[in-house]
Amino acid sequence: MSEGKRSLVLVTVDCLRADHCGFYGYPRSTTPSLDSLATESLVVPQAIVAGAPTYYSFPAILASRMPLALGRDVVGLAPGESTLATVLRESGYATGAFSAANPYISPRFGYEQGFEVFRDFLDFDPKPAQNAVSAEPAPGDSARGRLNESIRSFAGALRLSGLYNELYFQYCMKIAPAVDSVDALRRYPAADILVDHAQSWLASVGQRPFFLWLHLMDPHSPYYPPPAAFRELTGRDIEPGRARYLNEYWNRSDLTASGLRGKRDEVVGLYDAGIRNVDRQIARLVDSLKQTHSWDDCVFVLTADHGEEFLEHGGRYHPPVHLSEEIVRVPLLIRIPEARGKKVPASPMSHLHLAPTLLEIMGVQAPSAFQGRSLWPNLQQGIAWSDPAIIECIYDCKNPFQTESRRASRLLGVRDARFKLVMRIESGSTEDVYDLEADPPEMLPNVGEIGSETRKRLLQAAREHMQETVSPRDAVMRLRARLRDLRSEIVDVRMSV
Repeated sequence: MSEGKRSLVLVTVDCLRADHCGFYGYPRSTTPSLDSLATESLVVPQAIVAGAPTYYSFPAILASRMPLALGRDVVGLAPGESTLATVLRESGYATGAFSAANPYISPRFGYEQGFEVFRDFLDFDPKPAQNAVSAEPAPGDSARGRLNESIRSFAGALRLSGLYNELYFQYCMKIAPAVDSVDALRRYPAADILVDHAQSWLASVGQRPFFLWLHLMDPHSPYYPPPAAFRELTGRDIEPGRARYLNEYWNRSDLTASGLRGKRDEVVGLYDAGIRNVDRQIARLVDSLKQTHSWDDCVFVLTADHGEEFLEHGGRYHPPVHLSEEIVRVPLLIRIPEARGKKVPASPMSHLHLAPTLLEIMGVQAPSAFQGRSLWPNLQQGIAWSDPAIIECIYDCKNPFQTESRRASRLLGVRDARFKLVMRIESGSTEDVYDLEADPPEMLPNVGEIGSETRKRLLQAAREHMQETVSPRDAVMRLRARLRDLRSEIVDVRMSV
């Protein structure tokens, strides 16, 4: 490498829970390659996202900035905002990013900044004809639709809506078009496609130090893992029709958690197989770095933007309505050639501190605009830190493309080594405090040894966070982000006319 600079590989995996990785104690063999890599890496026990889902997570990961620091109505990175990519590119690094068709990681939200090569794969063709299955009632503007609506109304009058919904779902599954393979159902490009492109790009950078960012979607719903990964994990083949049935069943809006629970284990198996495929492809990427003699000068980082819920608190997926551990605690593995096997303190490490920490590891000065601080000295020396991790998002903002949904109430969490405060900031709101030692599943808020001093301390941290992020808001960055949004909205309107 020129000038003796290290290179950096950052792999972020959508929806990857820490407790579904072997190197965090998961009994299923989801991550055998990463488990081996973990033995020579720093593994952070309590890595906590700064926001969830994706659009509230990545400002902290790439720009060391809290997701709502520019205002509740701003999503993504502001034009001209300093990021890992912009800083490293200015320092002479080749920069490339490959994201598996996540619409929130795109130029529309500023994520191409600082990358010489940025490929978001939003042109990926998921073969929509084979994915077009819906168990929602047919529209009433056709003879079949009107008949269906009549039957539905009649069933409701007889209090048989549950029976109707089940029969309608099974009918939709029966008439669904046949499909040859699970691959034909996948909505996002699998990790092998991104690794192929990354390898080609790496071969083009020559002797320059590089920053490579991969964002992989294999564990994301709908859960359609590559058959080879499913076979490796379970020892059996996956039948495409069954995979589609499970995904459609899991997505039903007419069922309660108790109605879904019977399919939970099978759905988790599909999710875990997606993780296994990520592990397989990361191993392939690492092998290629070793073959090109880049590995010895390479810092490798694996983390996730958020986790995934499987009914632990009655929900599915990762909507911004809960800040429970299955959503906010993610893996964080940092492999540095000379820092092998060091024990990392169990203090919660916010993603807000990741970018400045990585820049110090790389020997590059972090910009003053970063809100986080480098924890590299603590990681090197095994010294705990005391500041809690703050998590924030807009409650129930499930579609940030609709700007009006960004203006709801703020959902805020404060997570220290033992306790977590969660509050929805609105008139008349109250806060819940969980003791994560006495109540790991987070089922019993405000009980046990949670005293007034603990509550006061966490509330004070929440207040300080609001003061630190709202009062000194960067007006220029906010204006740039809002102008970009307005331009995008105008384009959307013109295209719809």
